[in-house]
Amino acid sequence: MKICGIVAEYNPFHNGHKYQIEEIKKETRCDTVVAVMSGNFLQRGIPASFDKWTRAKMAIENGVDVVIELPTCYATASSEFFSLGAIGILEKLGCVSNISFGAMCDDLGLLLKISDTLYKEPKKYKELLQKELKNGSSFPKARSNALCEFLSNSLSIKKNELETILLDPNNILAIEYLKALKNYKSKITPFVVKRKGTSYNSLELNKKENICSSTAIREILSSDSITKIKKFVPNSTYELIKNELKIDKKIMELYSFEHEIFYKLRSMSKEELKEILDVEEGFENTIAKGLMNSVDINSLINNLKSKRYTQTRIQRILIHSLLDIKTKFLKEYKNKPQYARVLAISKNGKKVLSEISRNSKIPIITNVAKFMKESSKNQKEMLGLDILATNVYTLGYNNKKYRNNNLDYTMPIIK
Repeated sequence: MKICGIVAEYNPFHNGHKYQIEEIKKETRCDTVVAVMSGNFLQRGIPASFDKWTRAKMAIENGVDVVIELPTCYATASSEFFSLGAIGILEKLGCVSNISFGAMCDDLGLLLKISDTLYKEPKKYKELLQKELKNGSSFPKARSNALCEFLSNSLSIKKNELETILLDPNNILAIEYLKALKNYKSKITPFVVKRKGTSYNSLELNKKENICSSTAIREILSSDSITKIKKFVPNSTYELIKNELKIDKKIMELYSFEHEIFYKLRSMSKEELKEILDVEEGFENTIAKGLMNSVDINSLINNLKSKRYTQTRIQRILIHSLLDIKTKFLKEYKNKPQYARVLAISKNGKKVLSEISRNSKIPIITNVAKFMKESSKNQKEMLGLDILATNVYTLGYNNKKYRNNNLDYTMPIIK
């Protein structure tokens, strides 16, 4: 059995994702696809628009055979730790032959060269990076500038073209996936699918190819008629979204947790704020000051934003404070995923799961209650955060009937 891995959020699943899966099967000749998918909170510091089981169902109805949850500590982290967690799971399954990712740049050789620089961190590159950071640039911008300067003489590409590649979110993740493969000394073969249509953050609707970004779909769902997305998502996804919106009449957004976030931040001391993941260099003082003049999530983000602290990083800090994710927690587990928790399997998924179970170097979770009784302290700690994330996520529903507790114990694997 030849298995290809994907790292995804499917927030929500759209035609571009379906195209990627079709290309994977055609080009790599893999029999099956295993997706490591973020749970209820995501890498950009936002809650998922729809819960993890709904999004997992979208995936298996459109070509994915097994959906494994990316633990919350990785799913809400920077691109580096996000990638280390996801690639670590695929590596430890012991039977994944390929990994595929979408990117605006499909020059694998170039992406490998960039990832090699980041992995080895030559002295000259580190000096250039520190210089950029001292000038007050955000980390993504500082890294981009340092890489452009360091690689400009060794690559046959214009400096401005390289900068465009390095600042694209999909390319950034692609580079981090490749770096993570080096970190694990993995034999998994990478395969790049050039992203079709629009870029990651684009709100453009490409009606010619019926493809747009998840960002554009979320924008429509938060402010317009659902029928506008029909051409841009598979029919099964459209029906699932329609059913979900009947339940709560809105998608989940960061402001859904406004009261909970403000409560957490206002109840923390500066010392406690300092321990939260992504809070560095005295930023706890900035948070404390910003809280005094903020009345909602948007005003808080605007009061905290700076060249060094981007909106995405601030949003991650807000989610980390909400879920009490500390820096020391991620440092301990940064390249040590403790398990692979199965959310969904297709009709073909049972065979795939049997293959994974025979080869995996980490436990495969199909029953949370049973696993929590038998697991180690470290496994309990990581899975406990996933359970907390779900319990907090349900608080965001307008409809009180769906504010259930401990769904991770009661929800069956989606089939």
